[in-house]
Amino acid sequence: QVQLVESGGGLVQAGGSLRLSCAASGVTSSTRTMGWFRQAPGKEREFVAQLNWDDRTYYADAVKGRFSISRDSAKNTVYLQMNSLKPEDTAVYYCAANTRPFYTPRVDEYNAWGQGTQVAVSS
Repeated sequence: QVQLVESGGGLVQAGGSLRLSCAASGVTSSTRTMGWFRQAPGKEREFVAQLNWDDRTYYADAVKGRFSISRDSAKNTVYLQMNSLKPEDTAVYYCAANTRPFYTPRVDEYNAWGQGTQVAVSS
């Protein structure tokens, strides 16, 4: 049974940084495509970043240059480093996994999800 547990969310001022963690169990994160998504109140869940099993990374335009996705295989954990945070980054952030070896920003392509962690950025 795949389980993804996010942590690291919180309240931060604009311009600050946070690092989200996604601890995986029941799956080896280095053999899966891992993604981060976010959902703001009243909005649909949207793609943030993806890390493929071959270490290729992809980012949404809104976060490119500010966010970085990475993996610690020994800890079976995926991270999302978020720098230069903006109020519009406020959302619940979700970790997700899928078995497809290519870039996909689609929510319905991911078949395992964490419970989410809240990120709030004040202006």
